Amino acid sequence: MAVRAAIWAFFGVLLTAAGWAADRSMAAPGESFPVATAFRLGGDESDTRFVMDLSRKIELHAFTLADPYRVVLDIPQVTFALPPKAGEQGRGLIKAFRFGLMMPGGSRMVFDLSKPVRIEKAFVMAAADGAPARLVLELTPTDRESFLRRIALDEKAMHVELPPRHEPKADTGDSRPLVVLDPGHGGIDTGTESPGGVMEKNIVLAFAKRLRDRLEKSGKYRVVMTRTDDTFVPLGERVRIARDAGAALFMSIHADSMPHHEGDAQGATVYTLSEKASDPEAAKVAEEENRADVIAGVDLKTEPDDVAGILIDLAQRETKTFSVQFAHDLVGELKTATRLHQDPIKSAGFRVLRAPDVPSVLVELGYVSNQDDLKSLTSDSWRDRTADAVAKAIDVYFATHVAGRRAGPN
Repeated sequence: MAVRAAIWAFFGVLLTAAGWAADRSMAAPGESFPVATAFRLGGDESDTRFVMDLSRKIELHAFTLADPYRVVLDIPQVTFALPPKAGEQGRGLIKAFRFGLMMPGGSRMVFDLSKPVRIEKAFVMAAADGAPARLVLELTPTDRESFLRRIALDEKAMHVELPPRHEPKADTGDSRPLVVLDPGHGGIDTGTESPGGVMEKNIVLAFAKRLRDRLEKSGKYRVVMTRTDDTFVPLGERVRIARDAGAALFMSIHADSMPHHEGDAQGATVYTLSEKASDPEAAKVAEEENRADVIAGVDLKTEPDDVAGILIDLAQRETKTFSVQFAHDLVGELKTATRLHQDPIKSAGFRVLRAPDVPSVLVELGYVSNQDDLKSLTSDSWRDRTADAVAKAIDVYFATHVAGRRAGPN
């Protein structure tokens, strides 16, 4: 129970739930959420000010994170109607910023900083004299020691316990294997993006839902998804969902991207866990996927003890073996339905694959930077065909490797 309390104290740092609920009750008829309509960023490295116009006043909680230096604003769920590419260019102490949904009812803004800062002001002023409500953030430079001291004080003040969201599943007597599908990214973490603005988080969620429906229709499996909407889920929590559910197989679903100056890669790739990457490209992909929590402003140092243990503990030998076996089954079926990368099976240190007792793979369905792949990734017929292939691979895995293990000697 102590570990469970620590987990939800951690999420208390992310959320100020009571304030959000109160703010939502203020919504005008026909308007579900406040709307952010414009922003201004001014000043220099001695004093930087960010202002965002809102349709009505909201509550906020501001805090800082280190390594890299960031300021985080947790606010009620907001509809961001800001200009395209908002946040890509910074000014003064703010290098860039991003925004999005963290969970139903709550949004987040994360500001990347050029150096340690002190939050001089962080407030929202009500609409007045024809001017809209405004969120105001003012930053001034400080030293690293003061910055870290402020983080420690913020964490102590925000030590709030919330009820557990994922209790271990009770034994229902259903002996069907449980498959956990993990659509990558979500909410504030959009993942990679095509030149035309198609986001990875939407591509992989649509595919995961299609695969879930296919597996459930077969009647052979129970299926759990780590997210079913545009919500951010920390990497450690994705692992916990699988372990608490008693998963027999975990499949994390992503899409890749390649800068134009590095070539025009295409095709699906299946990754397994390894502390030593199979090649430089695999290492780079793992590094990018492992940044999800940093992108969303999650302080990795506050992860609960058992999840932290998972992140440093090598997967059990049998689990690794079965993960590799499923990866081969998956590639064998995918080649009948979709284009494969020239090296379709790789390995690297993906944090989301570190459950020691759940065979796990991460599949990059294709490259959003490649026009042919992107056309497939957004096609209903491709989703149907590829979901069928993945379902067949799961059938093969449980019919051969797992059944064989159970029938074999102890």
